[in-house]
Amino acid sequence: MKPLVLALALALAAPLPLSVAAAPAAKSAPAWVTHSNELAQILLQAQAPFQPEMASFFGVPGYDDKAVDLGPDNAARYRQALGSARERLREKLQLERDPNVRQDLEIMIATAERNIEGSTLNEQHLMPWADVPQTVFSGLNGLLSDQVPAERRAKALDRLKAYVGQAPGTQPLATLARQRYAEKSGTPNLLQPTKIEVEQAIANVDTYIDGIGKLFAKYKIEGADAALAALSTQMKDYIAWTQKEVLPQARTDNRLPAELYAFQLKEVGVDIDPALLVRRAQLEYMETRAAMRQLAPLVAKDKGLKVADPNDYVAVIRALKQDTIGNDQLESHYRGVIDAIDPIIRRQGIVDVPQRPLQMRLGSEAESAASPAPHYLPAPLVGNTGQQGTFVLPLGNPASGGKAQYDDFNFGSAAWTLSAHEGRPGHDLQFAAMVERGISLARTLFAFNSVNVEGWALYAEAEMVPFEPLDGQMIALQFRLLRAARAMLDPMLNLGQTDREQARRVLVEGVGLSEAMATQELDRYTVRSPGQACSYFYGYTRILELRMQTELALGDRFDRLAFNNFLLDQGLLPPDQLATAVNEVFIPAQRRK
Repeated sequence: MKPLVLALALALAAPLPLSVAAAPAAKSAPAWVTHSNELAQILLQAQAPFQPEMASFFGVPGYDDKAVDLGPDNAARYRQALGSARERLREKLQLERDPNVRQDLEIMIATAERNIEGSTLNEQHLMPWADVPQTVFSGLNGLLSDQVPAERRAKALDRLKAYVGQAPGTQPLATLARQRYAEKSGTPNLLQPTKIEVEQAIANVDTYIDGIGKLFAKYKIEGADAALAALSTQMKDYIAWTQKEVLPQARTDNRLPAELYAFQLKEVGVDIDPALLVRRAQLEYMETRAAMRQLAPLVAKDKGLKVADPNDYVAVIRALKQDTIGNDQLESHYRGVIDAIDPIIRRQGIVDVPQRPLQMRLGSEAESAASPAPHYLPAPLVGNTGQQGTFVLPLGNPASGGKAQYDDFNFGSAAWTLSAHEGRPGHDLQFAAMVERGISLARTLFAFNSVNVEGWALYAEAEMVPFEPLDGQMIALQFRLLRAARAMLDPMLNLGQTDREQARRVLVEGVGLSEAMATQELDRYTVRSPGQACSYFYGYTRILELRMQTELALGDRFDRLAFNNFLLDQGLLPPDQLATAVNEVFIPAQRRK
């Protein structure tokens, strides 16, 4: 998922979740939710001035014309603001008696503490270099979208002017980024950015500039020519400086200090020792691989595939990929599968689904450069007036050079599990619930981590597998194999237990990915977001554990529809708190029926 917040995280040198959401209290929400949301403004208003693009992306008013804060001492000022907010929240906690509001206050205090810790670690270990062209593209792409009302899209020109220093009281973002880097130059023991990410920034600058121009043209934002011209000059100058000053110092060893990698895992919600995670993932990899070997001959026979060894699941997957869907037909094919999934969900009683259709589209070249994997863009979750989120499918990975085209998503068999993950019953249903079910800000914006978000999406995939065609089941298992591979390879690469080439072989020869997709994966583990890829497998296993415990506790009284709806009703609670809610609320309620 999620280019906007990733770019901001790099720019701020402060840890941000890869995808966050803030939900207003629905009309039917209980009074405690309204009270909790009022208290949440303390932390939200502390963060938003430093991360205005993130705030406005999710509908928080007053930040559409603002740019990320890269001014002097930005990291220290960010920590000070969060520290003050944390103390105010602690005072509120001492006086609060409602158990739900107390839990929300504890979530927000923990969020502030975690972000302070992450900002401190980043400042201690990393040079503050930013891919400014990506940051600017992501900030403008978040506003110039069909999901954003026209009156807010008009603010994109003001934000653009802020980026180039043409708005009152602003300096060019590229200038500020160079200043922050220069301030730390020569500081002992600070890690330079990786050579891979710097080279990608150099290669993608023209794509971002072109993508920004196309956005302003598409939405007919007038009066932007001078600012766009200034942006082009400033971005090219910044990348020329990067090539001259930063690239020669860029590191080829992608590993992070152990302390920083451990925090990365904690930040995304992985709360077990990496060695234990690797062992669990190895077991899952072996078991899933065995299941794929059993299924492969059935798929080969069902689809009439010509493969030398029908038990060779990678050969079967590559044969399935030969049924390529043209780019001009890809969106319509996915829509056909999406339309077939909703009736299955209803008929099988998996979870409640809305009547409205799911939105999806293909990614632009610039979007693919910023986020080269399929992802879900949530609609504004604060002040939402009917906007919907969108499933975005990229067509390639510019970082792969001559091997940039994916073949992992543009064939019929792949559409089933991808649609279940990014659409329904996965992310689309998950984020829609935050708007429609009156979930508090604390349980959406501040309880967020990747384990919670991605765990549900993988669980949603698994719920759909029995009702998919055999070839769709095969690709669902392939993606499950990928999630196990991620939880092995991400820690092993970052702890120096394997190298990039060996990891590439696992992904290409063991999982069956394209070279472009494998490159995206490896960059994700080592450059874009070390640790985050582990969250899929770990979050999935935590929900499965909770599901089994609940089935054992309730026996014949277990109701899958009620259980899954209850999980969505809790927002993005971490696994331990979610388990508490199930044990203390859901199970007793089901027993009383």
